[in-house]
Amino acid sequence: MIDAAHPLDHRSPISDYAIIGDTRSAALISRDGSIDWLCWPRFDSPSVFARLLDPNGGHFSICPEGAFEAKRRYIDATNVLETTFTTATGVARLVDLMPVMSEEEKLHRLTPFRELLRRIEVVEGEVTIVVDYAPRPDYARAKPRFEQRGDCLYCVDRADVFILRTDATESRFTLRAGERRDFALSFDSHSPAVHPHIGDEATHAIARSLAFWREWSSHCEYDGPYRDAVQRSALVLKLLTYAPSGAIVASPTTSLPESLGGPRNWDYRYCWLRDAAFTVAALDDLGFTIEGGAFVSWLLYATRLTHPSLQILYDVFGESQVPERTLDHLVGYANSRPVRIGNAARDQFQLDVYGEVLGAVDEHLSRGERIESDVKKVVSRLARTVVKRWREPDSGIWEKRNGLQQHVHAKVMAWAALDCAIRLTGDESLRATQDEIRALVLEHGFDAQRNSFVATLDDHELDASLLSLSRVSFLPGDDPRILGTIDAIRRELGHDELVYRYKSDDGLEGGEGAFLACSFWLVEALVHAGRIDEACDVFEKLLRRANDVGLYSEEIDIATGAFLGNFPQALTHIGLVNAALCLNDADKTRRESHRTPRARRS
Repeated sequence: MIDAAHPLDHRSPISDYAIIGDTRSAALISRDGSIDWLCWPRFDSPSVFARLLDPNGGHFSICPEGAFEAKRRYIDATNVLETTFTTATGVARLVDLMPVMSEEEKLHRLTPFRELLRRIEVVEGEVTIVVDYAPRPDYARAKPRFEQRGDCLYCVDRADVFILRTDATESRFTLRAGERRDFALSFDSHSPAVHPHIGDEATHAIARSLAFWREWSSHCEYDGPYRDAVQRSALVLKLLTYAPSGAIVASPTTSLPESLGGPRNWDYRYCWLRDAAFTVAALDDLGFTIEGGAFVSWLLYATRLTHPSLQILYDVFGESQVPERTLDHLVGYANSRPVRIGNAARDQFQLDVYGEVLGAVDEHLSRGERIESDVKKVVSRLARTVVKRWREPDSGIWEKRNGLQQHVHAKVMAWAALDCAIRLTGDESLRATQDEIRALVLEHGFDAQRNSFVATLDDHELDASLLSLSRVSFLPGDDPRILGTIDAIRRELGHDELVYRYKSDDGLEGGEGAFLACSFWLVEALVHAGRIDEACDVFEKLLRRANDVGLYSEEIDIATGAFLGNFPQALTHIGLVNAALCLNDADKTRRESHRTPRARRS
């Protein structure tokens, strides 16, 4: 039977990981077949495997003994991962997934609360396989008990039970062509626990999961030239969705550094209001209106809990209490300390989130659904809060920790919030405040000498968030002031297709990489400016920045091309989808009438 082994010192590049999940939780698997990150039962639960953040954090690896080459892919349009190992003696194939099925099927099947399935099979020659199973529950703080019961190895941590079931009898074994072994890991927090399936039942689970993902991805309505990248991004967003509530987490990981060895290591396993309008636009425009609607419903529920204030982030159930703590016993990825759980940004005031929330509601309802009276009341209350607070300084979209400032992007989003509220409620009394905000931004948020909008009122620093001004129709995309802003950002914050968020002091030590979402926002800004060829060039270069299975992190190190920040990052994939859709709209518009496309409303 498989032993609970002692882990080796190990760290893979962030780009070497792929993700699997079941729309409740997710696991990261390295190119060499090691699960180095898994939190159960939710995205923000304590980890079971955390070698991603510490050599002793726990892992579960399956790979050939000795030297091998690894090549991997997601099977067709699914989230089922297949890794092919080629050795001197043969070829083995590892299939990894978290089994999923329709809600109707769940009613008729007894399954574990959470389950992960791994199947290793030799397809040519013979290959010796080594399995290393080392669970370390509760961020490697727990000291679990291990107990062998038949073909199952129990790992018990207080009330939590992790069961590894397998038809392998040793941790090292040799398979010949056509032979396979299954490893099914499950989690339950109550008794009796349901054993995971292996053998024929595992084969059925794989087939059901493949069918589920293929059916879901078949609804993607994007018909442009970048379908593979767009569909993969949609599948990532589905993986990052917490299905019971409709919430979408920013990333399944915590504390992957924005600079190696630095302190900019944040917990992104929560839902950010900042991403709301971008998310709904991406989902709805791709044809995934059920997911878009579920996200809006979660959004309205969560914001009611903290009304009249909007918190920056919430957990997957809409709860607002996510206090930030450090796990000092973990060394961090590449010795990047501290490792954090929770996020103190929840306590910040960010004016822009009002525009994001109302933009998301407006975006979804613009598809033709009728606005309900209670939703209209929520919209009106949020708009009145904007009228009351728009003059206040805030922490800004990037959650800087150097105090409150008068951020231009925040003022523009306050303007956009009222713009959406007027459309949704017909309340023309909001127009006067909207005009006042616009006048302030144009007079104090634009530097005539630099011919660019700036980060804060009456200042000279730049900020890549200003690329969104034309997206919310604050000004036409080809307005000279927008064109000047694009050029200034590319010149001072850009490095070819990559864009930094800002270069001003933010109250934190160390630097960061280029921010990939901003790079995709640049594509949209260029399209709205009528610079289509330039936008295509930037977009296609960004596509080449994905890892081998089409995934993106939060940031990229310009010098090395290495991924930085939490991974995979929802906002980056949302940016990719929206940029591709914008390019597609532009291409259709150019073919039909040679006009600059209308900004996509959000």
